[in-house]
Amino acid sequence: MSRKSKWITPFVKQSFVTSGVTLNLAGHGICNGFAAILLPQLQTPDSTIPIDDSSGSWIVSVSGFALVVGNFMIPVIMGKYGRRIASMVSLIPMLLGWIGIILATNIPMLIISRLLQGLSMGMGTTLGPVLIGEYTSPKNRGAFLTIISVMISVGVLIVHTLGSYLHWQTTAVYCAFITIADLIIVLLSPESPSWLADRGKYDESKKVFRWLRGDGEENELERMITVRLDEETNIGVKETKSVLTTLKNRKVYLKSLFKRKEFYKPIIIMIHIYTLSQWAGVNILITYTVDLLDRVIGKDVDLALVIITLDSQRIISNIIGVYFIKKMRRRFMLLVTGFLAVIAMLATALYSYLKQEDLLLYDHPLIGILLLHFHMLTVGLGSLPICYIIAGELFPLEFRSMAGGISVLFHSTSFFIIVKTVPFLFKNIGLHGAYCLYTFVVSYCLLISWWLLPETKDKTLQEIEDEFRGTSDTGKTIELLSMDIA
Repeated sequence: MSRKSKWITPFVKQSFVTSGVTLNLAGHGICNGFAAILLPQLQTPDSTIPIDDSSGSWIVSVSGFALVVGNFMIPVIMGKYGRRIASMVSLIPMLLGWIGIILATNIPMLIISRLLQGLSMGMGTTLGPVLIGEYTSPKNRGAFLTIISVMISVGVLIVHTLGSYLHWQTTAVYCAFITIADLIIVLLSPESPSWLADRGKYDESKKVFRWLRGDGEENELERMITVRLDEETNIGVKETKSVLTTLKNRKVYLKSLFKRKEFYKPIIIMIHIYTLSQWAGVNILITYTVDLLDRVIGKDVDLALVIITLDSQRIISNIIGVYFIKKMRRRFMLLVTGFLAVIAMLATALYSYLKQEDLLLYDHPLIGILLLHFHMLTVGLGSLPICYIIAGELFPLEFRSMAGGISVLFHSTSFFIIVKTVPFLFKNIGLHGAYCLYTFVVSYCLLISWWLLPETKDKTLQEIEDEFRGTSDTGKTIELLSMDIA
């Protein structure tokens, strides 16, 4: 074995292909964080594009509206043309959006550019966890999925740092080059072995699977192909897909899907987990950063420094979260970090109310800074990364694209509602009222998720699928042994 081949291990290969996914999602952090540096610069008296509160909220939130469109588009592309093509398609609107921002001279150009970026984000949010789940080994899958939130945090830090010292259009130039680099990585990556197996390309699927995983995970490969062959012969998947060309049969097929536990249960779970992750406050912390700091801390601090330290702390929290997620069960991490997020928001709400009513016996900017860091810790440690991890593990291969698209629709809807209503809520019921509302939503979603979610740590995607179906592992093992003997 050559020295080069010794270095290029399955882990290195998995790291390379997932870097294209995580860099795509880092672009989401850059795009969301860009609003926090864009609005303050547009609100200055010498701005070339003057804005008011209404136009500013539309510039920030319009990407959330386009997210929904991207959610509907990408499952069709993923299923028909493959994950690799879908990844390339998802990056094109992001790049066009940055070019539009660089050239923008008025508010409509900014809104159209943000719409394009939202479309890209909607596609990437659905695609990212699915691709990492299919590319990576079960023992490393949790860590790789956690890297999504790390890279989103890195993206936020990059754009906040650049935007604190550079003009917003200069910052956009750097962001565009990051998207171009990501596109190059995707072009050099292989297709997903799971998608190839689902399309009946078994020889190619085996080749890519072994390139990615080595020869030590043959049981998962054979199980994946056996299940697909079994579906073709006994369930008639190929015939079912062919008759979907008629509207009547399409309706019958969709109606039958919603009666299958392995289809509707993961969707219900992920609807609540996605909603939890969005309402836990992450987008307020990264999008309305300056307004939030002004209300909680005041103006007597270096806001740029506080923003950069918050973003840095989020990255550290994400990295620490990688360790805990590898060691602890998913359900436990979800419960603990969700509970901590509730405490952080209630504490911030109480402090801001007492501060607003001048009821504090003692006050200091450090109190507000610590509260925001505690809130950011709960986001970085679990409430954000855990949703991407579980999203990459729950959905069965047969309808992974469709189920992922349906559930992530609630992620996008929550994003749009939150970023559009923050100025209204802060103005009419105050930060404390808004945070109490968010706490109620997070508590409800946490309770439902904890009740329905099965444990997925260290299980193969096929084992998780079988659990939702209620398939006996023992029965399947006997069936496979019988086939081998025959």
